[in-house]
Amino acid sequence: MAAAIAGRSRNLKVLVVSNPPSASPLAKAERIDNYPGLPGVTGAELLDKLQSHAEAMGTEFLTGKALSALDMGKRWCLTVGQDVAEGRSLIVTSGVTPVQHIPGEERLLGRGVSYCAICDGMLYRKRSVVVIGRSADAPQEAAWLSSIGCQVTYVAAKRPEGLPEHIPFIRAGQLEMEGTDRVEAVLADGARLPCEGVFLLRNAVAPGDLLPGLAFRDGYIAVDRSGRTNLPRVYAAGDCTGKPFQIAKAVGEGQVAALTAAEDAEASI
Repeated sequence: MAAAIAGRSRNLKVLVVSNPPSASPLAKAERIDNYPGLPGVTGAELLDKLQSHAEAMGTEFLTGKALSALDMGKRWCLTVGQDVAEGRSLIVTSGVTPVQHIPGEERLLGRGVSYCAICDGMLYRKRSVVVIGRSADAPQEAAWLSSIGCQVTYVAAKRPEGLPEHIPFIRAGQLEMEGTDRVEAVLADGARLPCEGVFLLRNAVAPGDLLPGLAFRDGYIAVDRSGRTNLPRVYAAGDCTGKPFQIAKAVGEGQVAALTAAEDAEASI
């Protein structure tokens, strides 16, 4: 929100892509005493103030999960579910997104492994697919895959609420993806599940998966003091750039990243 406010103050057109505000960890904080000038504010109150400010400045919002980003030369193209957004600059403010990759996932991404059932499901009609459910809406996406004719098997650490009874469920913790040029099977606690596609449904896509080639330092996005990453016209701010994990630090970095993006955009005209 701080990046959006700063961007709008420089007359940039700003789109914020995010989960619903209620899904933010900040929204769950009962009391915040270290944000300057607002002692005792709740996380939900602070979030509402920040969002209301951004909205009043003319910020646009898109609720959804960013799945991929493509550098088109002078613009970035961001896939958000079934939508596509374009912008000259991209500011990553994803917070800490802990993702433990499943063996075989990175190698087979785009070769049968997908992060979005709604986006790629039609490619697997009448084919066997495995849904690895690690998000709240994964059961709904599995049901949609089944409705279009996919042969779905759902794998998770425990059976989720909302999963249709007709979809086979397998409880498993240790997973691995098999295949040479394409996905051939998922190993679930040693049991082999042959399939032609795998939908790995997490709450968010990690920055390194979203932006291949993005540089990291000690596990966090590497930025300079102006918020620039190693990728052209890509900036980062907040917890995703490392400690300290404090709201005031994130707000300051968001402002700096947006002002840097504005300066770089003006310089390139």
